[in-house]
Amino acid sequence: MKKNIIIMGPPGAGKGTAAKKLIDLGYVHISTGDMFREAIKKGTALGQLAEQYIKRGDLVPDELTIGIVKERLSQEDCAKGFLLDGFPRTLVQARALEQLTKEINRQIDVVINLDCGEKELVRRITGRRICKQCGAPYHIDSLKPKVEGVCDLCGGPLYQRNDDNEEAFKVRLEHYTKETKPLLDFYQERGLLRNFNSLGSSEVLFDEIAKFLKS
Repeated sequence: MKKNIIIMGPPGAGKGTAAKKLIDLGYVHISTGDMFREAIKKGTALGQLAEQYIKRGDLVPDELTIGIVKERLSQEDCAKGFLLDGFPRTLVQARALEQLTKEINRQIDVVINLDCGEKELVRRITGRRICKQCGAPYHIDSLKPKVEGVCDLCGGPLYQRNDDNEEAFKVRLEHYTKETKPLLDFYQERGLLRNFNSLGSSEVLFDEIAKFLKS
């Protein structure tokens, strides 16, 4: 079974949903947000430095982000296998990740890329709703709650994120196309890239990914 994974794809392709299901296979799900929060909570030197940027509303520099990634991937729970979500986002980060995973002997085994057309991405993004209390995802068309506006799991209210509209999505997609999409060629050249069509249901997609990882 392939151990260390990066999951990629444009906003709305289903990365978060697939990642949550992969946790059940024993993978540690790691996002840049999770890493920053953990480092800040633990009060590590890198966490304290990152907190200064975040409090000012500034982007955390690549060098610092890469340092926190290395700090997190070196922890014992990642020895069983990890799933990187939201990192790397640029070629600079990808090259740095390649180097640091060699240093800690936890190289990436596969990069899963979720393909999805722009029209479907817009539909998913604009119809997405999130529970304010537990973060459970819903959709006004394809994943409706039993009671409109109320989470099935905890009863919390559902809301639409400020950036889940067509205008904001197109800005995010432009950033993805310019900065992150070139990573697909980077990983293709290394024989690590595996593409999956995420237009279908999340259940079918997960079954295909799980079958591939176990092969």
